Amino acid sequence: MLRQGRVSSAQQRACETLLPRYGVTFSAARLDLEQLFGRAAPKILEIGFGMGESTAAIAAAQLENDYLGIEVHTPGVGNLLKLIDAQALPNVRIIQHDAVEVLRHMIAPQSLDGIHIFFPDPWPKKRHHKRRLIQPPLVELLTEKLKPGAYLHAATDWHEYAEQILMVFSAAPVLKNTVAEYAPRPAYRPQTKFETRGLRLGHGVWDIVFQRMY
Repeated sequence: MLRQGRVSSAQQRACETLLPRYGVTFSAARLDLEQLFGRAAPKILEIGFGMGESTAAIAAAQLENDYLGIEVHTPGVGNLLKLIDAQALPNVRIIQHDAVEVLRHMIAPQSLDGIHIFFPDPWPKKRHHKRRLIQPPLVELLTEKLKPGAYLHAATDWHEYAEQILMVFSAAPVLKNTVAEYAPRPAYRPQTKFETRGLRLGHGVWDIVFQRMY
């Protein structure tokens, strides 16, 4: 179900004019990522890019990589499209659709060099934990799409969710932790304004980075 939210006129205009250029229409068929980006380069998938500021910053700093972002929130899609256009980023494409369906139908096995899931909805109330994105069935699906040696990186500012993510990632037989427990924030993940404010107030942020072994 697509979440519309409050869409500004600029975001709506970006969706109308730029999505045909930078967007990928959902289809129950495998996506040829090299054909999509027009080159052979590392391919990174981001699930739930929010308003897209971090996605654009990462793509601008890592032009040697290609980034495919999945988001259902229309304001976020419109905002990232504006950033792609303003910065003339050649290495970002967007799919506005449910991530699980995209993974199942469009992403080929062992085709990704990395997957980012930054600050997914923590659903803090215990009765809502079942709605959390990162659960064993999804992680199994994600690992199928990673090449051997590729990485899976999640970040959250909810410690209890971080513990769950660490446990779920650790239970996946083909994944191994890149560190003993929680990873230092990798240099490629920019620190958001929200994150900076939270850290100043004493709130924590936890990065969990695993690698597919084989």
